[in-house]
Amino acid sequence: MKRKIAFHLNCLEQGGAERVVTNLADQFAGEGHEVLIATEWQGENEFRTDSRVRRVHVGLKPEDEKKNRIRKFLLRVRYLRQFMLREKPDILIAFAQRANYRALMAVPGTKVPVLISIRTDPVGHYDAWSDKLQIPLLFPRAAGCVFQTEGQREFFAPYLQENSRVILNPLNGKYIGVPKPGRRKKEVVQSGRLVDFKNQPMLLRAFVEVHKKHPDYILKIYGGDSFDGTKEILEGIIAENQAQDYIRLMGASDALEKDLAEAAVYAFSSDWEGLPNALLEAMALGLPIVATDCPCGGPRTVMKDGVNGLLIPIKDQKALADGICRLIEEPEYAEQLGDKAREIAEIANGKAIYGQWRDFMEEIIEGRK
Repeated sequence: MKRKIAFHLNCLEQGGAERVVTNLADQFAGEGHEVLIATEWQGENEFRTDSRVRRVHVGLKPEDEKKNRIRKFLLRVRYLRQFMLREKPDILIAFAQRANYRALMAVPGTKVPVLISIRTDPVGHYDAWSDKLQIPLLFPRAAGCVFQTEGQREFFAPYLQENSRVILNPLNGKYIGVPKPGRRKKEVVQSGRLVDFKNQPMLLRAFVEVHKKHPDYILKIYGGDSFDGTKEILEGIIAENQAQDYIRLMGASDALEKDLAEAAVYAFSSDWEGLPNALLEAMALGLPIVATDCPCGGPRTVMKDGVNGLLIPIKDQKALADGICRLIEEPEYAEQLGDKAREIAEIANGKAIYGQWRDFMEEIIEGRK
């Protein structure tokens, strides 16, 4: 049956949740469903959507900008509620914390089931005093919840766990089936925004030590600036170690499937994440990977230490340097890990993930009837 499906999130600025919404929206539209994406604002560097996906602004209007904070918050909820009453979607799927709260505040009386989605580590993001007030009031209104990891699900109360699914992020098809390189370049790579929680300063300092043993290797980080000061910290570390020749900040790239594919090692250094798309993409490319075993269990969900990559403790610079060196010094073992990592495409391809979302969505809609 063809459905009218609405997604709600802040914007489509390039990030993990935004990438998942864009991929899912395009797939639902491609299957003939009517798809809307209701956003609060438009970012500067957004993902593009299929022409059949309709974008709707539900954020503040120009005349609202001078109003106080509480008034603005209530207006955001009102505009989303008006959207739900006007469009009457079969389901509204909210992504990320604020969107989850807004959707659950707006839902009473609309007869629209709301499926929420947790996209980050709940510790530090869903445990403030305001969350402890809002969650018991709002989350029971959710028709269901999608988590990325079991660690996320275990954080919340049983009533939410019981009506939920753990669904991986869908891989972009361009990362699947990329030929294995005949020879790997002497490069260690990482992809992702330059932002504090990815702990790229630790990666740079670890690579300075790696470079002492392997001076013919370079480190390349592909990712845009988040403007939180991380880029300046990284530039300072490079200058301090006179590492301009072997540590390079490459900026954002739309061709990572080409930029990363021939690297010798992919290094993942985050202190926390949800389920990182960048890690899934590196696995699909068959890269030998060393990754921090960060909460809330994203890497551990898709990786097994010594089988399809190396897992190390968070914030352990020596373990990161040792892991990179091991994959450089044991190329046959590194290739075995990379070959096994490539199998992630069998369970995280777009078709498989789309099917899981579609089935859960249908279960919710039919259950409400």
